[in-house]
Amino acid sequence: MNPLKPIVLAAALLFSQGAFAHSDDYLDTQTAPHGGQLRMVGQYHFELVVKAGEVSVYVTDHGGNKIATDGARGTATLLSSKGKASVKLAPAGDNRMKGAGKFELAPDMKVVVSLALAGEPAQQGRFTPMQKTQSAPAAMHSH
Repeated sequence: MNPLKPIVLAAALLFSQGAFAHSDDYLDTQTAPHGGQLRMVGQYHFELVVKAGEVSVYVTDHGGNKIATDGARGTATLLSSKGKASVKLAPAGDNRMKGAGKFELAPDMKVVVSLALAGEPAQQGRFTPMQKTQSAPAAMHSH
């Protein structure tokens, strides 16, 4: 037996679990701290919370530690069959970005969040906030 095979296999398992741990499907099974939808965006996790007329994005590292949003800027673009809206996001204390705008919540809503933390380039996360609870069980029962 090749002595490298167990090492290669162990490394493959280790790295595949790391990649899977932050997939959108996996994150949709996690309970987000503010009840929103989680996405991995670069080195951060963004949690999107959408309420009637209000958008909030919470920023943490992969360990769930809060990342300060002082000096950050961003936008949330909301797209659905009911229309398109753009909401400017501004720091709202701690690790939160917040904005308000005119838009209707819709089951088919997609949200693109573009966020630039202070001194960093903008990064984008894509969300389906009204579908997160339906997609996880459907994936589990697709066998």
